[in-house]
Amino acid sequence: MADENGSVESLDRLPSAVLATIMTKLDLPSICSIASTCTTFHSCASQLHNFLPSFHLLEISPTVEFLRPLLPPNPFLRSLKVDCGQLDDSAIQLLLKPSLHELYLHNCADFSGKLLSEIGGCCKDLRSLYLSSVAEKRGRAIHIADLEELLSGCTRLEALTLMFDVSFFLRQNFARVWAMASEKLTSLEIGCIYSVTITELLSQNLGISNSMNHVGPSMWPNIEKLCLSVDYITDAMVGAISKGLVSLTHLELQDAPIIEPRFSFDLTNVGLQQIKHLSKLKHLSLVRSQEFFVTYFRRVNDLGILLMADGCADLESICLGGFCRVTDTGFRTLLHTFSNLNKLRVFHGIQLTHLVFHDISATSLSLKHVSLRWCSLLTNDAVKNLSLNKDLSFLDLRDCRSLRDEALQAISTIPKLKTLLLDGSDISDAGLSHLKPMIMSSLVSLSVRGCKKLTDKSITVLFDGLSKIELQELDLSNLPYLSDAAVLQLTRSRIAISELRMRQCPLIGDISVMALASMQANEDQRHGSSLRLLDLYNCGGLTQLSFKWLKNPYFPRLRWLGVTGSLNRDLVDALARSRPFLHVACHGEELGADHWDNSDILYMHHYDEVDEFEQWLFDGEVEDDEDDDMADAENDGELIL
Repeated sequence: MADENGSVESLDRLPSAVLATIMTKLDLPSICSIASTCTTFHSCASQLHNFLPSFHLLEISPTVEFLRPLLPPNPFLRSLKVDCGQLDDSAIQLLLKPSLHELYLHNCADFSGKLLSEIGGCCKDLRSLYLSSVAEKRGRAIHIADLEELLSGCTRLEALTLMFDVSFFLRQNFARVWAMASEKLTSLEIGCIYSVTITELLSQNLGISNSMNHVGPSMWPNIEKLCLSVDYITDAMVGAISKGLVSLTHLELQDAPIIEPRFSFDLTNVGLQQIKHLSKLKHLSLVRSQEFFVTYFRRVNDLGILLMADGCADLESICLGGFCRVTDTGFRTLLHTFSNLNKLRVFHGIQLTHLVFHDISATSLSLKHVSLRWCSLLTNDAVKNLSLNKDLSFLDLRDCRSLRDEALQAISTIPKLKTLLLDGSDISDAGLSHLKPMIMSSLVSLSVRGCKKLTDKSITVLFDGLSKIELQELDLSNLPYLSDAAVLQLTRSRIAISELRMRQCPLIGDISVMALASMQANEDQRHGSSLRLLDLYNCGGLTQLSFKWLKNPYFPRLRWLGVTGSLNRDLVDALARSRPFLHVACHGEELGADHWDNSDILYMHHYDEVDEFEQWLFDGEVEDDEDDDMADAENDGELIL
């Protein structure tokens, strides 16, 4: 800033209290970025960690050594979110603070059940708790006493998410322990549990529990949101939920059978009808996953849908997966009964056709989110009718293989569309041209994975000549005719894409990596500054040359990288060591931030500098050993190739 004489004063000359106040408005990575610019900011940031109200670090998996200076004693800390992929029980005392109201620990595979008991003992004021993958590594265990200490200690808990297997707890102890849960609990999510356990837990609400398991008060009396992943969705469990938790507004149930369910372990029309007792229900999801075994809800048909719809008139969102006997009649019932419906999701609707939507204009619906995945009979006519919903912002038509260019022409008339997923459809380059200019100028996420007809020309027709574009996520995977020429055209368009997937594209090679590394999205950003995710798994043209362009200082914001490990595993390992906060995957797993991490870090990098966030965590020191390892791996790679 300049004074009245025109001289420039540095921002670091402001009083420390003013600087600290400004920094409290920033997220953690931004604070760390500022701290790396000068000693004044570094000192201020170090002090700031003593009274920050929130600490969110989910885009990397820090070690205890990196966390320790960032988590000093702080009586003002209310919210803590950390990816614990590199942490274990030794980090418990560092993570847990008595002042916490929200605790979110992801990837806790190397922790034991001690984590649960310590949370119950330390975090008495906790309102919201999320734990995932606890004790999933071999040698780790959770005991029922750990869960008991958690539930009895956190008496103010309002939201609890346990995304790990709790099915191994003995059922006779389970009811007694869960009776200790906070009466203020309104939201409960469990990652894996037996349906019979849920049925028995809720049976006491109905006054039918036996004397051995009876524990007195009602189970979860104030629950409004219940999300469960079970072995089988059954009539008995759905009935117990519907009659025992009458305050529910949000119900999500998912199963993944390993064998075809028997009648007594399945959902039928009778069970589905019980949902009508949940008169306050606004969000319903019933999904049979085909993760382990190809199976469906074979005992539910249109009658079950009709009976259910009779008592849930206020539904705003519905998701049905695996209802193979439900026809157009049943699905049309949903559209014509639920006048407030704005979100419709159907998976494996093998009898769903365009007739479901042929008179949708006669309803008062204003759908905003539509997902119709693996609906093989869906045609262009269905999309034409869906496009009459001008408020539609999310459209998922993945694996609807009968869709062609005419569907894109209809989609081009939806002015508010932000997400469009067209994986596996029968569209061409000419069809994609319909999306320009209106749709492409506002679209945030586009996926055309596995659309085999698309070529390099698709990039030209989508982006050439557009001056304003908001696209952040682009999936071009499994396109056999996509080559380096398409990526060169993409970089010339200067699109600030944060996630780019091009896995299993045989014609993509080193030139693409070099072009993306040198890409400048706009005048204000440095080279390659926008990409946070780059998936190049099984791209046929990649050699060791690409790895030279994947090192620092290129791709300074990159957090996820997918490559083929068999190309040169030593080279992949050396890259991972040289960039410890880059998640390098080489086994074909899907990459990306999960639903808990949708932050957009707004800090800049210089082309000739290391990542500022990494620089802060390294306390300004950059090791040379990793560069030597990288060079050795490259030399070895030259000999191999």
